[in-house]
Amino acid sequence: MQLDLSTFPLVWMRREAAPVQPDILFAQFDALLARRQAFVILSEEGFDEEGHEHPQEERKRASLWMKQNKAAIRAYIQGMVLVEPSAAKRLAGKAFAVMFGKFWGYPLHFGTSRDDALDIAQHLLRAWLPPQLPPGDGSTAAHQ
Repeated sequence: MQLDLSTFPLVWMRREAAPVQPDILFAQFDALLARRQAFVILSEEGFDEEGHEHPQEERKRASLWMKQNKAAIRAYIQGMVLVEPSAAKRLAGKAFAVMFGKFWGYPLHFGTSRDDALDIAQHLLRAWLPPQLPPGDGSTAAHQ
């Protein structure tokens, strides 16, 4: 995965032919959370019903990172919006979206087009209320 931060607070996630090292991806997410501003993750890759299988070590690391940054993730990531033109795939994605939201702490939405996804993202950003986090609770944890 590659993150495009050039249109922050709209953060585009793209699959790359050459995978980005997890360290780089975690560092990018740490930097995003350190801004202490709301943002939305968008992707034009659509909903992959097959899923992309990550190695167990990568899944463990992502889970640990998520737990270490839980408060900041919930405070600043307003959602993820996937562009998915297929009504059947959007419907199939709704069940996955429930599990996704419970695990990551932010909702997964589906847009029918890029413009629809951008509208959803803008709505999520307008609805954001800055968190009242205790000092130190919203910062990201250092990686070993």
